[in-house]
Amino acid sequence: MSRSVVQSVFHRRRTVVIGAAVGALLAVPGLSTRASAEPAAALAPVVTRAGLDPALVQGRGATVPFVEQEAENAATTGEKIGPGREAYTLPAEASGRSAVRLTQAGQYVEFTLSKPANALTLRYSIPDSAAGGGLRSPLDVLVNGKRAKTMTLTSEYAWLYGMYPFSNDPNVDPKPGWWKPEPDPVAKPFRPNHFYDEQRLVLGKTYGAGDKVRFQLPAGTTVAWTVLDVADFELVAQPLQQPAKSLSVRLFGADPTGRRDAAPAIERTIAMAKRIGWSVFIPPGTYQVNRHIVVDQVTVRGAGNWWTIIKGRVLPLAEPAPDKSIHSAPGFYGRYAADGGSTKVHLSDFAIESDVRERIDTDQVNGIGGAIGGGSTIRNLYLHRTKVGIWLDGPMSGLLIENNVITDAIADGMNLHLGVSHVRATNNFVRNTGDDGLAMWSEANPDGLVNHDNVYDHNTVQTPTLANNIAIYGGRDNAVTDNLVADPIREGSTLHAGSRFNSTPFEGTLSFARNTTVRGGPRDLNWNLGLGALWLYALQSTMSGRIEVTDSSFLDSTYNAFLFVVDWPVKDDYRIENVAFRNIKVDGTGTNVVNARVGGWATFENVDARNVGAPFVNNCGTFHFTGTPEFDVRLLGSSNDGNWTADAAPPGHCEDRPAVVPPPPPTPWP
Repeated sequence: MSRSVVQSVFHRRRTVVIGAAVGALLAVPGLSTRASAEPAAALAPVVTRAGLDPALVQGRGATVPFVEQEAENAATTGEKIGPGREAYTLPAEASGRSAVRLTQAGQYVEFTLSKPANALTLRYSIPDSAAGGGLRSPLDVLVNGKRAKTMTLTSEYAWLYGMYPFSNDPNVDPKPGWWKPEPDPVAKPFRPNHFYDEQRLVLGKTYGAGDKVRFQLPAGTTVAWTVLDVADFELVAQPLQQPAKSLSVRLFGADPTGRRDAAPAIERTIAMAKRIGWSVFIPPGTYQVNRHIVVDQVTVRGAGNWWTIIKGRVLPLAEPAPDKSIHSAPGFYGRYAADGGSTKVHLSDFAIESDVRERIDTDQVNGIGGAIGGGSTIRNLYLHRTKVGIWLDGPMSGLLIENNVITDAIADGMNLHLGVSHVRATNNFVRNTGDDGLAMWSEANPDGLVNHDNVYDHNTVQTPTLANNIAIYGGRDNAVTDNLVADPIREGSTLHAGSRFNSTPFEGTLSFARNTTVRGGPRDLNWNLGLGALWLYALQSTMSGRIEVTDSSFLDSTYNAFLFVVDWPVKDDYRIENVAFRNIKVDGTGTNVVNARVGGWATFENVDARNVGAPFVNNCGTFHFTGTPEFDVRLLGSSNDGNWTADAAPPGHCEDRPAVVPPPPPTPWP
C-alpha cells in the first residue's frame, strides 16, 4: 500500500526483545549449521494445503491445478529448519514455517509425485550478495535418478532491509523519526526479510504418480546454502488454440522470442480488434513489454499462463509521469477513473513476469491497474514479481477476478482502492506478498466515495512478509468468505479490519464467514504484543458498523484468536462495538481466545475452543489494567465451550502479556 506500515506506537509500558534475525548475509538467519550427509529414506508423498492435512481445511480457499508438497516432508540429506515463527528468520517466512537447507554438493530434497505432472513451481531462498542485489546459483532437477533440467536460482528479487518502504542495500540505516524498538546503533544488515522467490519449470514430459523428482546441489554451486521450501507439481494442458474471430499479435509483428519490444505490435492488434469487433490472441511465446498496455472494451487472451509470457524490465522514465511514476514496467491497465475508466475488458490466460526489485509507492508498476469495471473479467493470469499484482483505483464497479496466481509481489497482492463496488475476487492463490495479500481500502475522499458490496471468497493467501493476509479498511457491506489464510509474519495477521490509513467508517455489515486461519496471530514487534488471528483495530474512528464472524475455524494461533485494540493516544476516544461471533472453532492458541484492549462490546455464541494457552478472557480495556474493564464480552446462552470464558464477567481479568504455551498441531474436530 501507499502508506506507512506503522502509524503510531501502542504504548510505552513494555520491554521489547526482538528475536535474533540479523546476522551475516551468508548465514541462515536464526538457524544452526548442522547438516546430514546420510542418504535419505524413500518417503511416500505428503500432500498438504497451507502446510496442513487437506482434510483440516476442506472447502476453504482456492481450488488450484497444482499439488503442494512441503520440503520438510520429503526425503532429504539436508537439514530441516524450523518450525519457527520469529520474524526476520527463514523458517518464519517458509510455507508451514519449516523448510530444508542444503549446503554441500550432492545434497538433495526428493519428492514422490502423488499425481501425474509435467511442470512444477519451486519456492526457495539463497543468500544475497554482500552489497545487495542478489546472487545466482545452479540447482539440478533429476527425475527417477536422471538429470532432467538445471535451474538457475536467483536472489535478485528477494532480500529487503531496513524499515518501510525498505531497501535492497544491506547497509541501509533506519529512517530517522520512525518508531523502532531496537536501540541504536542497530546491527546490520537491519531487519532482513522477503527471503524467498519462486520459479516455474516445464519438465518436457509427463511423469506419473510414484515417480521421484529430486532437487540436488551440483558441484558448481556458488552459494553457501540453498533453502528449499515447497514444490507445487502440476499437469499443464497443451496451449490453447486461437479462438474464432480473433487477431493474433504475431500478425502485427509481435516477436515471440522476447528479443524485440512487442508492445507496439500488441497495441496495433488491440486497435484493429476493437475496430472490427474481434478479440486479441497472444500465441505461445515470450513477449517483451516494458510499459503499460492500456485496455478498454477489448478481450485479450493468451494460450495459457504457462505458455504466453509477457516479460519486461523496470525502466526509468525520462521525466515523472502524470501519475507520479518514475519507472515503467510490464502491465495491462484500464484507463484511470479521471479519464473515464475502462469497461468490458476481458484479460485471461497469460503470465506477466515483471522485474520489480524495490518498493517505490509512487510507481505504477503493477501487473493490472487503472479502473476496470462495467462487466469486466480478469481470469487465469500468473502475476509474478510485480509491485502489486492487481491494484485498482476507483470509482469503478462491476468486475470478476478469478483463478489467478499472484506471487512474489513486493507490495500487495491485490488492492481495491477508493470507491470500488460490486467486485468479486474468487479462487485466487496469493503467496509471498510484501504487504497485504488481499486488501480493500476505502480511503476517505472529498466526493464521499465508499468501497461497498465487494466480496473476497474462496481465495488462498499464504506468507505475506508484512501486514495481513486479508485486510479491510473501512467501507460498507463487504464480505470475506470461504478463504484459507496462513502464516502472516509481522505487523499484521490472517484476517484484519481496521479504522486506519484515512479510511471511511465501517457501515452496514462486514461479514467474515466460513474462513480458516492457520498459524495466525503473530507477535507485533513494535508493540511487543501478540496479535489475534482476527485483529480489529480502532485507530482513527470508532468501529460501530456491524462485524459478523461466523462458521469459521482458527487453527494454531501463535498468540490470540481474536484481538480488539485501540491505540494508546486515542484510547479514550474510539471504541469497537457491534461485533458478533457465531459457530466458531478455535483449535490452539498460544495465549487467549479473546484479548480486548479497547472499550466496546461483542457477542459470542457457540464458540468452541481447545488447546488454549491462557484459558481466560484477557480484558484489559483501555489499559487501566485494574478495575472493571470497558469491553463487554457478552456470552450468549450456554453454547461456548472449551474453558476459554473464565473471567468474562465483571470484574474481569487482565494480564498484559501472558506466557505463551505453544499448542499441539491441529487435528480433526469430533
